[in-house]
Amino acid sequence: MARISPLVALPPLAFAALAGLFLWGMGREDPTGLPSAMIGREAPPVPATTLPGKTPLTDEMLRRPGVKLVNFWASWCPPCRAEHPTLTELSARLPVYGIDLKDPEASALQFLAEDGDPFHALATDPRGRAAIDWGVTAPPETFILDGEGRVLYRHAGPLVREDYTNRFLPELEKALAADR
Repeated sequence: MARISPLVALPPLAFAALAGLFLWGMGREDPTGLPSAMIGREAPPVPATTLPGKTPLTDEMLRRPGVKLVNFWASWCPPCRAEHPTLTELSARLPVYGIDLKDPEASALQFLAEDGDPFHALATDPRGRAAIDWGVTAPPETFILDGEGRVLYRHAGPLVREDYTNRFLPELEKALAADR
């Protein structure tokens, strides 16, 4: 009678463990969501630089009464271009502030000239230092801030389709209702 090595059981056990881990991950409330350490904290400082002819974004603007958005974007970012019409619509309802991330000045100005400028004020982050302070992983990312400049919600990715209506919009409505 041939003896079977206990090592034969290792591959099926490893597969079962991995499958269990994947099933657990798929069952989470938002498996694509990245937690943000910024939620509930005061928004980090914004860069003092802006694009020529644009209203500079200041830290004081983030602490004005009312809900506002801060959007990290870049002209070289296709998802940023996809969400641009949504930002334009939102800017009619509330202040939308932009932070242009690692973008050549001429490209950013051309993008805003061609597609419109939804931003009430703008900062530039040519080296990505502010993005690091805010915990941005990649543009676009949008933050909902309250009237005291605290971060209420962070949305990673473009504000488009179901992601916008099912994830972002309920958080925005909740923030606006709490602000009344």
